[in-house]
Amino acid sequence: MAARPSDERWSPSRPMNVQEIVNTAQSFDFNALIPLRYWFRTAGTILKEAEIYEHEGNDQQTYLLLFRHAQLVLKYLTSHPDINLPEHKEAWLQAEKDVARDLAKLEILKPRINRRHERYEQLMKDRDSRKAAQVSQNPGFTSNLDGAKDNDKHRRMRSDPAVAGVAETSSADDDKELAVKLAHKEFKRRATVRKAMRQAGISEEVEQERRTAGVWGDWEEALAKDDDEVDRDTLSRRMQDIHLQSEALKSNGSSTNPPRLGHEGSCSAYNYPTIPERKNQGHLASKSSPSSFARPGEGRNGSYSSQPPKPPPKDGPVSPQRSSPQNPPKPPKQSIPAFQAPSRVDTASPTQSDPKPRTFTFKPSAYLENGSPLRTIFLPPTLRHSFLSLAQTNTRANLETCGILCGTLVSNALFISKLVIPDQESTSDTCETINESELFDYVDGEDLMVLGWIHTHPTQTCFMSSRDLHTHCGYQVMMPESIAIVCAPSKGDWGVFRLTDPPGMKSVLNCTQAGLFHPHAETNIYTDALRPGHVHEAKGLEFEVVDLRPKK
Repeated sequence: MAARPSDERWSPSRPMNVQEIVNTAQSFDFNALIPLRYWFRTAGTILKEAEIYEHEGNDQQTYLLLFRHAQLVLKYLTSHPDINLPEHKEAWLQAEKDVARDLAKLEILKPRINRRHERYEQLMKDRDSRKAAQVSQNPGFTSNLDGAKDNDKHRRMRSDPAVAGVAETSSADDDKELAVKLAHKEFKRRATVRKAMRQAGISEEVEQERRTAGVWGDWEEALAKDDDEVDRDTLSRRMQDIHLQSEALKSNGSSTNPPRLGHEGSCSAYNYPTIPERKNQGHLASKSSPSSFARPGEGRNGSYSSQPPKPPPKDGPVSPQRSSPQNPPKPPKQSIPAFQAPSRVDTASPTQSDPKPRTFTFKPSAYLENGSPLRTIFLPPTLRHSFLSLAQTNTRANLETCGILCGTLVSNALFISKLVIPDQESTSDTCETINESELFDYVDGEDLMVLGWIHTHPTQTCFMSSRDLHTHCGYQVMMPESIAIVCAPSKGDWGVFRLTDPPGMKSVLNCTQAGLFHPHAETNIYTDALRPGHVHEAKGLEFEVVDLRPKK
């Protein structure tokens, strides 16, 4: 869900106040043509990102995501044409509960953010006063003051809440080794947390509910001191105690309805969304709908398949060769040999030998066509080789193979750490995921985020077919940084792509054409995300391959 940019440039220096963050949070595009199940999955992704930013101490981005989630649920989803369908009642009730937690956290974050902003503004005023005094005593300082005013104007331009106020940001180009160290440390910490939870006998549903409600306290911080020396039995006992105490509080207060969280009496210039009253709602388990990656371009008559991604019905036999008039042109790329890994990895400074997510923030490495920032995706350079090895049997039989790119968010960057091969059915031109509930059970159980997908063109060239565009649109709706990797083994070529925005996203979302392959009017409907783009290969970044296909 990409935000709409303003005409101002992004500035990483000045902390934002709450009103500025709210203005940014409200600036996003909502499309009612997208099936409601996509939006519920998007809402879940926003909450997962907010949880990570909160853990890392990034108050501004946490506030933006929580407010955007409340805005999405209470303002936009209520107007979706499918909101009153019976199959969405349980999801809606869970979304309302999540928003109630959002509003409580927003009230806690609001004064902290404003105090930080006010301190910064006071420091700037004091600095300008000193410079003005110097100018009055020495006219030679005039030019310096003018420059300071220009900088002050720049600081007041709209900022990216993820990096605004950060004294020093890290670059994906210059800090790849730091990124790898940071990711491996965080992967290890989170794996330890999950293991401790399982040992404590806490179910995934309760775990997610407690995390979202913020009742775990700071027990995770103990893991950051030394993951290898944590007394896991002690940790499990502590978590069991917290679990029992929470359940006792829940049972004691079960007869009391929680108060509605409205803010009509607030003195601020904006109002929080309020929770509308709805009747006869069911209850939803914490997992999101497993059908979140169906193709948004299908079923423009209002009927959407529950299995994603599904191709449109074929109009007739499809030739193995895709005719050139129907193929969107492949974006030009630099002349780099296929499968070539970066030849240089930057060395981290000695002070970065033990990195922590709270102490580093990666700045955006690219921007959408509308100016919105894109967080860096770090890609293991050897991932595609592992994927092509798994796909070899299908490739020899002229059958496509697909995989899901999963990972996590660390320090405002996205790291691909898992290649998940779902159960699938393939032809020479298509690859459809089946038994999708197993896929999302694994993704949710491992606390992963879906960052894109990868698939082969066994005999064709490397490009995004019209079917690929519709499939990828479902991913990019939920996360603007989502990528599609296409491998053409017979040509020794590969590419990393995303839809342009604009015009690609809107063009595909509004497309009503039937048929497996069809042309689109726009010539720049997708673009390269790697050379250049927001995707960076990071040598040494570890990943795991998980094959969910039935053993033969």
